[in-house]
Amino acid sequence: MSGHSKWKTIKHKKAATDAKRGKIFTKIIKEITVVARDCKGDPETNPRLRTLIDKARQANMPQENITRAIKKGTGELPGQSYEAISYEGYGPGGIAVLVDTLTDNKNRTVADMRRIFTRAGGSLGETNTVAWMFEKNGAVTITAPKLSEDTLLEQLLDYDVSDIKEDDGSFTIYCDPKALDMVKHAVEKIPGVVVNDATFEFVAKTPMNLNETDTAAALEFLEELDDLDDVQNVFTNLA
Repeated sequence: MSGHSKWKTIKHKKAATDAKRGKIFTKIIKEITVVARDCKGDPETNPRLRTLIDKARQANMPQENITRAIKKGTGELPGQSYEAISYEGYGPGGIAVLVDTLTDNKNRTVADMRRIFTRAGGSLGETNTVAWMFEKNGAVTITAPKLSEDTLLEQLLDYDVSDIKEDDGSFTIYCDPKALDMVKHAVEKIPGVVVNDATFEFVAKTPMNLNETDTAAALEFLEELDDLDDVQNVFTNLA
């Protein structure tokens, strides 16, 4: 078991700040719309939609916003049609980067990607330029200030958990993607645990260490990517 990467720690804190500003609403609404389209708006048949609804409520999103996003996804209300596109390449210090986006304008999004990668001295690549350096995991992020990592692991011995990473009272539990919903339900039953998110993450097979100067440049670059409205997730092999 190991600690969070620097980027994971920043993302966790940044998400809390974005939630306070309501900025996170845009990203959640986009994803609810897309997932609702794929499952016809029924959270009972789609664990990801259930989790997104929970996440929206934790961010204090009004119920009417959630309902409207679902109805836009199912076509009951008019709305933007979003397309999921992933980008990959190299950033400052040679770090590998995967970026998941939901966009209604591919030309705008790819232009933003090129601008940020180029300005940081990186390069945008073709499909599978760096994707082979990562593996897809289910990831359940929780707040459990009174639980130790060992205690949490003991509670999950019967589940397909591959790793637990801790950062100041917050834990990310990694598991087989197929077991994500099962692990989420198991964690929800543990007293004192608050589930913040349950999603899929691309985890680097071999994390990369940089010197202090390059790390600072890399983190600034990753934050700039994450701040784009079209960006849903940014994954990196930066340790």
